[in-house]
Amino acid sequence: MREKDININRVDWITVMIYFVLVMIGWFNIYAAVYDGQVNKSIFDTSINSGIQLVWIGTAIAIIIVIMAADYRLFENLAIPIYLVMLVLLLLTPFLGKEVNGQILTIGFGSFRIQPGEFAKFATALALAKFMERPTFDLSKTKYQLQAFGVLLLPIVLIILQPDTGTAMVYFSMLIMFYREGLPQKFYVLGIGIIAIALLALGIENNLYLAGAIVVIVAILIMMGKKTPQQIIAFSVIGIALIAFTYSLDFVVSKLPEHQQNRIMVLFNPDLDPLGVGWNVTQSKIAIGSGGLAGKGYLQGTQTKFDFVPEQHTDFIFCTLGEEFGWLGSFVVISLFVAMITRLVLMAERQKNRFNRIYGYCVISILMFHFMINIAMTIGLFPVVGIPLPFFSYGGSSLWSFTILLFVFIKMDSARALQLGRMG
Repeated sequence: MREKDININRVDWITVMIYFVLVMIGWFNIYAAVYDGQVNKSIFDTSINSGIQLVWIGTAIAIIIVIMAADYRLFENLAIPIYLVMLVLLLLTPFLGKEVNGQILTIGFGSFRIQPGEFAKFATALALAKFMERPTFDLSKTKYQLQAFGVLLLPIVLIILQPDTGTAMVYFSMLIMFYREGLPQKFYVLGIGIIAIALLALGIENNLYLAGAIVVIVAILIMMGKKTPQQIIAFSVIGIALIAFTYSLDFVVSKLPEHQQNRIMVLFNPDLDPLGVGWNVTQSKIAIGSGGLAGKGYLQGTQTKFDFVPEQHTDFIFCTLGEEFGWLGSFVVISLFVAMITRLVLMAERQKNRFNRIYGYCVISILMFHFMINIAMTIGLFPVVGIPLPFFSYGGSSLWSFTILLFVFIKMDSARALQLGRMG
């Protein structure tokens, strides 16, 4: 190891500190989620989730040491091989993986299993940075748009086949990075429009009203335009396509797995089957609301202690925090996430080459999506899609993948003074 590759003084210690604070708060909350006052096991007991999580935290620290000791050029040089290996693992997962709740997400041997879909986020971020770092790469041109979307869509398709729609959705968050790198705004306007129409179509019982509104809007746009034949045809085609999309949604949703259909239905009708498909979200909201301003106190949460919220140590870990530490505790944790993301944006903008900046914005996109959607899910503002809260939720694959994703960027940032200025 060469001395010049060790840049301890340039490490962003603020981000590192926030990481460890979140990990430790998450660990204490995992213990609270599985705590049983009648069987008072230690937080260090490896027969319960908190003890196992501590082992994973220890291995995560070992991973951090390896990353920080590595040559900063290693990640750029191995970007494509890592991406290809992860694609192969994703391809093999449906055949070699273990099925849980209708999904085949993990592969491995015995009790040691990993979720390739989690680690593929890191691989995809590296691959996008490698493809897009070239000075000639221009996202305003169709050729380069197809290349970038191809790299992004390959893992998405393979993950949907598992099927794991929640994890697949996370990859679309990297469109935030695409925006920073110059993807035209029309794509985002179109995407937001389609999402808005989809939400309206799913929330309105009679799609005829929405179709009528689309016709009116298209007519107004035509009247306000130049009224050329080309423009009239273009707006008419767009209107017909949107109406067809509206009426096709019911068919598409009917082809989804039953549990995913139920999650969408609960989003639009929270009171639907509160003892069945709506149970998780209802109990999660009760737990968070019952915490009040300052919470019930650590290990004093009744919703938590009596297991009213399923999967509370993983996807619904935030409601444990809300119940036991209240609004104040939730505010502190949300502030920590916001501080980390803000810090990462500053780090991304100060990079000396395009590869690091692109990778940095991928990290920002993924962490922000997980953070926002997980919390929105626990308070009923988003369908339950089964994605963890970074550094908080129980699970080795989750903790390791987020740790690798974050600390590879911290390593890149610490070595920025040594890198050639390949400005993008």
